Amino acid sequence: MQCATVSAPSLSTGAYGDRMVVLIGTSGWQYASWRGRLHPASLPRRLWLEHHAARFQTVEVNNAFYRLPTVATFEAWAARSPGDFVVAVKAGRHLSPVRRLRDPAEPVQRLMERAVHLGCRPGPVLVQLPANLPLDLSRLVDTLDAFPSGTKVAVEPRHPSWPVEPVAEVLAARDHTFCLSDAPGRAAPRWRTASWGYVRMHAGRAAPWPCYGTAALRRRAERLAELWRPDDEVHVYFNNDGASTTTVLQQRRLRLCRARRPALRRRPPPGRSGAEPGAIRPRNAGVPSGSGHVRLSRGQAR
Repeated sequence: MQCATVSAPSLSTGAYGDRMVVLIGTSGWQYASWRGRLHPASLPRRLWLEHHAARFQTVEVNNAFYRLPTVATFEAWAARSPGDFVVAVKAGRHLSPVRRLRDPAEPVQRLMERAVHLGCRPGPVLVQLPANLPLDLSRLVDTLDAFPSGTKVAVEPRHPSWPVEPVAEVLAARDHTFCLSDAPGRAAPRWRTASWGYVRMHAGRAAPWPCYGTAALRRRAERLAELWRPDDEVHVYFNNDGASTTTVLQQRRLRLCRARRPALRRRPPPGRSGAEPGAIRPRNAGVPSGSGHVRLSRGQAR
């Protein structure tokens, strides 16, 4: 399938390819409480995806964790969104909390056979691990290797035993990323294990909760710039909170680009130069050479 070239406005000044691509979205778009807040009260729910895609660069399909969408649903999402819109999918509960990464081949295959119907829009796959699942490196390797070549996988561990260097090496060897999860009470290392990034903004400390203040967003933008290179791509998703504070975040997200680095812009449309980061070649147990591809910090991500 060939992607069509789509004209999309840049969210910052400057030519394509000269600034880090930061794709900003939310975890879902179909929440009833968002009517009249994120979505106009008069807008039919069947048009919410189109409204969302006109204002954000990406979305994380969170409900796929509970029920895998049908082929027809994936096809409809592709037909209803712009060619430069990116759809990330959260892997289903049968892979992670039910099977706990055992025998991953079947649930991974089912997911990817359907997600391929997104056409040009597939983004990363998020694998969120149960909070009570301790480190199991062999299961992680089996799970990552079950995905087709070229798939971007973000791993979000929640047990404190996971942030160790062997995990970073396994991810780096496959150009998969350690999800930077910004959640209260959870220490998350600032790791860059891939040529792309995945950040989940669960909750800030500003009012109304769980909003993020301007200073907090600027600090996070600066940290992204410290970890990734200008030609890398980072996906940032804000939480699907019922209070719909994403309306506030939508207004504040443009302030993110006022930080010295990185500049906020849309991914270049298909066919434009600078759209995709270059490949990273692993060396020595999966740690890529020369570029500082694996950066490890014990600090929290907040």
